[in-house]
Amino acid sequence: MKIRALDLLKGGKKLGRAVYKVKGGKLIKVQLTSEDKKIKSIKIMGDFFLHPEEVIDDIEQTLEGHLLDEQELSRLIREVLASKKAVSLGVSPEDFARCIMMAGEKNE
Repeated sequence: MKIRALDLLKGGKKLGRAVYKVKGGKLIKVQLTSEDKKIKSIKIMGDFFLHPEEVIDDIEQTLEGHLLDEQELSRLIREVLASKKAVSLGVSPEDFARCIMMAGEKNE
């Protein structure tokens, strides 16, 4: 199941939300604000396993200010996971990046 929503905020910022079900059944949920295709703020949630759990905060902080580019987001997430020696089960950096891109896309 894939759900997308996009709302306009003050100053041209956009609020995007997405839910992405990865192969194997895990869910990733993303809410972000963007401006000029750059992530201003982001929250990543879901029923995936990530250890240590706090690494999700590091991923969110790293992604803020970066362009909505799927390959670049995957690379950044992979770097954070490696630098923190984090374990991710059931989801990949590419899965996170795909959901982030879905949240950043405009509704047609």
